[in-house]
Amino acid sequence: MKPSTEDEVAGKVHEVKGKIKEQVGRITNDSDLETEGAAEKIGGKIQHKIGQVEKVIEKP
Repeated sequence: MKPSTEDEVAGKVHEVKGKIKEQVGRITNDSDLETEGAAEKIGGKIQHKIGQVEKVIEKP
């Protein structure tokens, strides 16, 4: 698998994990978990976008 595709997939995984943590934090009133989830979700979005940009750059 190309590194750009790996970044996209890993980014999506982190985005989903972050979203789940954020929701669980809301349900359990755990603001630390909610914040951690939001940060992971944002990090996943950034990693996903980096993968997309790398794909564009790799094309001839």
